[in-house]
This record gives sequence, structure tokens and C-alpha cells, in this order.
Amino acid sequence: MDYTVGFFYLFSAILLFSAFRVITARNPVYAVLFLMLAFSQAACLWLLLKAEFLALTLVLVYLGAVMVLFMFVVMMLDIRTDRMRRSFWKHFPLAALVGALVALQLIAVLWVGFPTVSGNPDAPGTGIHAAGYSNTHELGLLLYSEYLYPIQIAGAILLVAMIAAIALTLRQRKDSKAIDPSLQVRVRAQDRLRVLPMTATQKNEPAPVAQTDAAKGQL
Repeated sequence: MDYTVGFFYLFSAILLFSAFRVITARNPVYAVLFLMLAFSQAACLWLLLKAEFLALTLVLVYLGAVMVLFMFVVMMLDIRTDRMRRSFWKHFPLAALVGALVALQLIAVLWVGFPTVSGNPDAPGTGIHAAGYSNTHELGLLLYSEYLYPIQIAGAILLVAMIAAIALTLRQRKDSKAIDPSLQVRVRAQDRLRVLPMTATQKNEPAPVAQTDAAKGQL
């Protein structure tokens, strides 16, 4: 076994462990951190497959932007874990059905395998490319020619997700002590301090003569 296969098994094991911890961690912040670890290991696997552009895109976009946004949202939202645990078994049948469908799709893809074309040396899956071949160039041609509409749809979905995350964090919270700056600008001096006339409830009594003489002697 060469070092490439060893790194593949190492990254795959860490990826599977971190993905399992994403769905089993009780603290949502830990779940996001394990998801970041899973993305980093997936980027390492893409580097082993010589897909450098996809690996760097995963690190820059997901680890550098999307996951940081997820972290801020999770830490700002008041997530009640006890309430989520109570509703776990309520949504478990639907989650199990979706997980079973994803597992069946993965098994079907792995069972059928990926098609390879042996006649064309530049075809994907052969592992043999001509001199000057650039997978980034070929990927750009595919993304902006055959997959143009899916890329636009994915961008629109990410935009909606970003707007939803901002809307969730900007909701009115009762425990927040934020002050509206417009109200501070329009405030008047008489609104800040108000002097109320009050009658004296107790008259001032004159000091005793002995205390007055003693005070004069000290001076």
C-alpha cells in the first residue's frame, strides 16, 4: 500500500467520524465545528483526486464563508436543546426515510460504477491526460456551458439562505438592551432631567450651643 492509499483511508476515516458527530453532538456549536472538520477532510480527498480547484473552492467558500456564517447564526440564536430533543422522535420517521433514500442512491451509484472511456486520453476517469491539460479550465467550460442553469439556481438558493439567516438574527429579542439611535438624536434637554418642586416635610433644627462652641474651638 502506497502513501496515497494510506492518506485516502486516513482522510476518509476522519470524514466519516466527523460526519457522524455532526448528527450526534448535543451542542450545536460542536456540531458546526465537526461539520467544518468534515469539509476540510473532503477537500483533502479532492486534492488526492487531483481536483485542486474544487478543493480550494470548498475551503474558501464553505470553510471561509458559509461555515463562519453558520457559526454566527448558531451562537446568536437562542436554541433550546431540550425542546429539540423532545421533538426528535416526532420527526424521526421522516429523517429516517430521507436517510434511507440517500443511502440507496449512494449504493446504486457505487454498484453501477462510473463510466470510463478508454479511447479518449483526455476523458474523465481514465487518469491519462495530454500535456498542458488543465482540469480547472475544463471545469469552467462545463460549469458555464452545460451546467449554467444549475449554477444560477444554486446561487439563488444560497442567496435566499443568507437572507433567511440575516432575518433570523435580526429579530426582536426581549433580553436585548439595544437603543435606537434615532430616538437618542431627537431627545430634548427637558426630557433627560426634570426638576419637581417639593415642599419640605421637616424643618431644619438649630444646632446645640455646646456643639457650636466646640466647632469654633477646633477652628
